[in-house]
Amino acid sequence: MNTKVDLSIVVVSYNTKKLTRQCIETVLNTISGIKYEIIIIDNASSDGSTSVLLDLSKNTKKVGIILNKNNVGFGAANNQGIMESKGRYVLLLNSDTIMSSEILPQMIEWMDMNPEIGISTCSLLNEDGSLQGTGGYFPTLPRVFSWMIVQDLPFVDRFIKPFHPMKEKSIIKGKQFYRSQKELDWVTGAFFLINRNVFTDVPGFDEDYFMYTEEVDFCYRAKQCGWKVVYHPRWSIIHLGGASGTKESAVLREFDGVKLFYKKHYSRLHMILLRLLLKIGSLIRMIVFRITDGKDVARIYSKALKEI
Repeated sequence: MNTKVDLSIVVVSYNTKKLTRQCIETVLNTISGIKYEIIIIDNASSDGSTSVLLDLSKNTKKVGIILNKNNVGFGAANNQGIMESKGRYVLLLNSDTIMSSEILPQMIEWMDMNPEIGISTCSLLNEDGSLQGTGGYFPTLPRVFSWMIVQDLPFVDRFIKPFHPMKEKSIIKGKQFYRSQKELDWVTGAFFLINRNVFTDVPGFDEDYFMYTEEVDFCYRAKQCGWKVVYHPRWSIIHLGGASGTKESAVLREFDGVKLFYKKHYSRLHMILLRLLLKIGSLIRMIVFRITDGKDVARIYSKALKEI
């Protein structure tokens, strides 16, 4: 391994040519003081991304490109970048993110001072500066019950640690949760900073996950090997979100991801109970969201109910 590279930045692109260019340009404009490389994997985009990415690689030797003939999924594409990377640290960065300050050298220095931390992330912000949810706790049955059925009720999180601490529908949104540094079970793959030594224990993402929940699985396996997963809001980036998918695909794929997580890590009884909780939760959401959000959102959970 070439240890002269401090940081490898891996970006997966799928039909986000303008956002990918913006992402890479903001990285180039805000990074200094460390040796780095950027590896972009395009998952067979059909929006003309190829020419944009090739232009980026021609303009700087820091940028390398991998062009896939098929969309192999988020986890598999990141694995391609990880295999090509040479850095002491690897940052998996979504193409719809914007670096607004020079945070990467500071986070590398912090990780160097805390070698027990295998995976870390910073605060993710919406374009207006408001906080996004950025990780949480593993989806045990009580947490899935809370997530699907009761988590919007005030103070539930005092009794059940949340799978997703941020709650759009609740009076208490959960933003306070993300205002302080803490060790979590998993963090969001939009900004996923990994100590290379972790790959000795966890070679990469499980490619059975196409998109969503692959970072939960990766963190689960890393924590089983003794690595810490830490969220630190001292640093932040903008995450536009949802650039490569729809609300429907996000809901359905996350449900699929959680089911696959249970298949891999829990018993058959746990899987039966999980499916029951997802069905009950989807039915409740279908009824409630039809009143509060309209037919389109209700239709998503109606489809989820049929597919669980």
